[in-house]
Amino acid sequence: LRVGDLDAMTAYYRDAVTLRVLNQIGDRVTLGRGATPVVVLEHAPELKHASPRDAGLFHTAILFDTEEALAAAVYSVASRHPSSFTGSADHLVSKAFYFTDPEGNGVELYWDRERSSWSWAHGVIEMGTLFLDPNEFLKQNLTDAAVAEPVIGAARVGHVHLQVGDIPSAREFYVKTLGFDETAAYGPQALFVSAGGYHHHMAMN
Repeated sequence: LRVGDLDAMTAYYRDAVTLRVLNQIGDRVTLGRGATPVVVLEHAPELKHASPRDAGLFHTAILFDTEEALAAAVYSVASRHPSSFTGSADHLVSKAFYFTDPEGNGVELYWDRERSSWSWAHGVIEMGTLFLDPNEFLKQNLTDAAVAEPVIGAARVGHVHLQVGDIPSAREFYVKTLGFDETAAYGPQALFVSAGGYHHHMAMN
């Protein structure tokens, strides 16, 4: 991510999202878990906020390996930046919580259900947007140990969601040119693609 305020954005992803600073070289900070980079922040002081109508990043989705680890990260962000929370949903294949970082970039924190529980029909994954009560989720999955030490287990980028101007053009490029498999589509509104049988590695709205 190219960012206008490197210090503030580093603090958000480190202290709220619970990533570790893996290295900092000049105006470039890499954050992640273990040896896995998750977010790279590059200082761009000339940066201007994009218009909501511009093509670009919709959100970066960070995947946690357990519900406890997800709960720890969600609680951390909600405690430090409560106004950044924008929603939550049970997508059948996953449970997800949505935030907006200090410079307006979307952030999804999520956990996947076991692949054996996913439902496919003719190459199309069944996903939904069901109500997910964040307080109930935290009540069921947040432990005292996770509050005390929220950096639990691994984390990685599970998928990236883009905002695009035209779904047919996105399909032409990501499916026909790059070779991703189309896993779901919602008319002219959204396209989901992946490799290796995942529900989606990229999505386009």
